Amino acid sequence: MYPPVDPIIFELGSFALRWYGLLMVSAILIGSTIASRFIARKGEDPEDFWDMLIWVLIPGFIGARLYYVFIQSPRNEGGIDYYLSNPAEIFKVWSGGIHIFGAFIFGAIALWLFTRLRNLPTLMFLDAIALGLPLAQAIGRWGNFINQELYGPPTDLPWGLRIDPSHRIKEYRDLSSYPESTRFHPLFLYESLWNFVGFALIFWLSRRFEKSLKPGDIMLMYLFWYPFGRFWLEFLRTDSWFFPGTPFNVVHILCAIAVLASATTLYLRHRRRSSRQV
Repeated sequence: MYPPVDPIIFELGSFALRWYGLLMVSAILIGSTIASRFIARKGEDPEDFWDMLIWVLIPGFIGARLYYVFIQSPRNEGGIDYYLSNPAEIFKVWSGGIHIFGAFIFGAIALWLFTRLRNLPTLMFLDAIALGLPLAQAIGRWGNFINQELYGPPTDLPWGLRIDPSHRIKEYRDLSSYPESTRFHPLFLYESLWNFVGFALIFWLSRRFEKSLKPGDIMLMYLFWYPFGRFWLEFLRTDSWFFPGTPFNVVHILCAIAVLASATTLYLRHRRRSSRQV
């Protein structure tokens, strides 16, 4: 497997249309369409969702970029020092380098503020986002493929990904040890497939058990599914900072907290309901 296309679709003067940006925009629009239809299905005005989207996207992208720059980047060439010495590089999101957990934190705060100001049901809007988000993530991950990023360690598996030496982290640039024919785990593909399956499963559950689900349950399902898969995939990351002497990083901790908290909350919510029905 090898990235077959140039990251830039076309250039017009100083403007460049990149596959990464096109895929991100497409992912957002597709995921948001699914979310807005969920809002309409629940009897709310879908226009409120589209109004909210700008409120959430801008802080979400800022959080995603800041998380990458200050937490995710230490193992990349230059790391934090590079960005502090070249602050303009922080804003070049189109070149890659965003992190979903930063988007979660900043985006969730923005969504809560918006729904409070508009007097809208916060949990319903969280459910809507959680329904479309896995599909959006699955699509967006292919931007990492084109940018030759989000790959794992070397592998002999037939679906291994070839990475150009200029796109590798330092430890894999020694061509005597890792020649150009070296293949790496396509981590972007693993996560994309996990998200596609997650979208299909959560969408099915949202329809199959629609009458018994409570507001916020879809978000809890997402907060179990995605972090559970991400926890294991993090062991294959080559660009993360790990706690010294361990195979664990910050994302492992965040994922474990999310999985345990969401599973426990979902169980207790429906256990109480079952107890009342007995």
